[in-house]
Amino acid sequence: MRRADRLFQIVQLIRGRRLSTAEFLAQRLEVSPRTVYRDVAALQQQGVPIDGEAGVGYRMRAGFDLPPLMFTRQEAQALVAAVRLAKPQLDAALGGDAENALSKILAVLPPSARAAAEGLAIFAPGSRMTARTSEHLARLREATESRSKLKLDYLDLGDTRSERTIRPLACMFWGPVWTVAAWCELREDFRSFRIDRIQALTTLDERFRDEPGRTLADMNRRDGMMGLD
Repeated sequence: MRRADRLFQIVQLIRGRRLSTAEFLAQRLEVSPRTVYRDVAALQQQGVPIDGEAGVGYRMRAGFDLPPLMFTRQEAQALVAAVRLAKPQLDAALGGDAENALSKILAVLPPSARAAAEGLAIFAPGSRMTARTSEHLARLREATESRSKLKLDYLDLGDTRSERTIRPLACMFWGPVWTVAAWCELREDFRSFRIDRIQALTTLDERFRDEPGRTLADMNRRDGMMGLD
């Protein structure tokens, strides 16, 4: 890696974390800690507002920003591949935003890099989700962000119908299906609901806050023992 590229990567790593030690930076960049010390000192001399010192760690002062990034040919191809693979499995709104973001990136690339990215022979021609599932996924995402409770009319895998009031915690894609991970007030426990099995959903006026034992972090600590309804 060229030194200029390494300096750029150091800035990116430091600004992306609360505190970065020289050992962490050295491991990520595959160089010695001594090299990191020299590079950080050089950046500080050039006016980059890095606080900290050797043996303690480094952080970037608030307000620092970099000029617009330029992607390499391979990075641009990776972005195209990611959007093409993801878009068929996203709801219409999020898929459209992903396409718009990619278009903005491609528009500022050099012609050769843009041609290489757009000509990438990777596609995802598989079936798309139904319109109802797409609409439900979008509303579940919104409720997760706004911390709004939801009322579900749900049909489980045994074709048993039930009504549930849930606290949506995360939307998860498992390959063939999407699920919503939630705290179910009926079961008083974490549950996972297949989005394609939701018959109807209503966003309630009631908001929820994190409570001990009912958060996404608590669910993750359960080590995958959440029930699928």
